Amino acid sequence: MDKVILSGIKPTDAPHIGNYIGMIRPALQLAAAHKNVYLFNADYHALNMMRDPKALKHHSYQIAACFLALGLDPGKTVFYNQSDIPEIFELTQMLCSVTPKGLMDRAHSYKASVDKNREEGRDVDADINMGLYTYPILMTADILVAQAELIPVGKDQVQHVEFARDIAGYFNNTFSPVFKLPEYKLEETGGAILPGLDGRKMSKSYGNHIPVFMDSKARRKLVMKIVTDSKLPAESKNPDDNVIFQLYSHFAGSNEVAAMRADFERGGMGYGDAKQKLFEALELTFEKPTQLYNDYMADTRKIDELLAAGAEKARKVARETLSAAREAVGLKALR
Repeated sequence: MDKVILSGIKPTDAPHIGNYIGMIRPALQLAAAHKNVYLFNADYHALNMMRDPKALKHHSYQIAACFLALGLDPGKTVFYNQSDIPEIFELTQMLCSVTPKGLMDRAHSYKASVDKNREEGRDVDADINMGLYTYPILMTADILVAQAELIPVGKDQVQHVEFARDIAGYFNNTFSPVFKLPEYKLEETGGAILPGLDGRKMSKSYGNHIPVFMDSKARRKLVMKIVTDSKLPAESKNPDDNVIFQLYSHFAGSNEVAAMRADFERGGMGYGDAKQKLFEALELTFEKPTQLYNDYMADTRKIDELLAAGAEKARKVARETLSAAREAVGLKALR
């Protein structure tokens, strides 16, 4: 029997191709290959940094439309908004009661914020809200409420799953064994860092990103802006230091990637031709999904219906889990 797999994504912006390679594509591949997959829009997690309600709502639709347009089957995968599962938030409060403060002090996200404040000469807890501080507990509730057993993550999120195991253990040992202990699955491309148009990490904050969904002409215009050196087509080039090749290797087939590598290494491949090949690979991947994405965004009622159906499925398991947890601590079971 397949293990229960769970993954979530925060709706903090429109997805770019770095997000696609690092999280979206691996999640879609898992959903296609397994039967018991939960995939959710982590909208409550986004509240730690977002203060624009209209933007949060819009980005939530963008994330849902993204996965649907790229082939997610909501009839097979339990696809829902985190905010539509109230059991998560009651369970979070229960887990707070057994989680040592010291565990949260060691959370990477909190420590990074403290270190940044200290370096800037500010109060160590300046602009750090309790949502950020207790972020790992809410994430643990996301996992445990679904009795998830396998959590696909990049290296930077392994700690969150380890904390979830710890917190589940605290609860089970204090009361009774209600929760399964989750394990992480380290994704080979999870957390992959794609270079942007200027060679730095692809990020919207740098303005060097390529959106997943955009008009073909605009996509080609962005690809042609990729910064290159001044080497002539006939000169040999190192593909591993080349932004065009690094991006191409994630979207083209293995034979095409090998051919571009060979052309760069022996000379004869100009940057203009390489950019055209990259554009064609991106177009092949995203042209049809972009049309579907635009259709979903033009009529978000369909998204609402699909997410509501997914939430109904998720709540059946969540309610059973919460009921067992309530009984374990001495509260009334849910009827």
